[in-house]
Amino acid sequence: MEEDVTKIWNLSKVKSDLEKAYTNNSEEELLSILKDNSFLFYELHSRKFTMQPVFREISFGGELRCDFAWLNDNSDGPEWILLEVEKPKMKLFTKKDEPGADLNHAIEQVRSWRRYFNNNIGEKRRIFGAVKRFKFIIVGGSKEDWYSENATKWRMDFNNEENIEIHSSDIFVRPLQILEKDPGALFAFAEHPVCLNHQKLKDYWSHYEYMTKFINLV
Repeated sequence: MEEDVTKIWNLSKVKSDLEKAYTNNSEEELLSILKDNSFLFYELHSRKFTMQPVFREISFGGELRCDFAWLNDNSDGPEWILLEVEKPKMKLFTKKDEPGADLNHAIEQVRSWRRYFNNNIGEKRRIFGAVKRFKFIIVGGSKEDWYSENATKWRMDFNNEENIEIHSSDIFVRPLQILEKDPGALFAFAEHPVCLNHQKLKDYWSHYEYMTKFINLV
């Protein structure tokens, strides 16, 4: 199994491309790498051994779009993860440990998703089939921005109040070590090695038996 997993992704190329994207502080380069390497989402998945496929570029409401989305098929109902990816070196905080303009913009973008689906139940069902709840995630900036005590306290409070998780871009780097040292841990990701086009989303959930029992319940 481990040998098969290591053949799916080109570790040296992914590592090199990721380093380049971070050096260039390029959101576009990072998104391009992520869509072809699902294992980089490893630490963002709560259901690592039964992970469902990741979908990319889901558009809604005319001008809104999330970068990636996937389903957590929990026993109490479908939880959809919506992910916003920002620049790897996005400045998260000011010198006064207050959220910077780029971080505030990303937060407001995710809030706009939440407002849209709260106000457009039909669209939510059309796109996702059934939703017990959404979980929103923002990834951007470097881990060093979280070193101060005030920044850490702010994130803890924000995550609790907003139901929006914020992670540094380093969360995409750590899975490289897993692929190198413990590739067997990625066996579920190997079944869905790349992110799928958003046009396949409806076909996915409409043919997934788990979803059919919740469509009329939530």
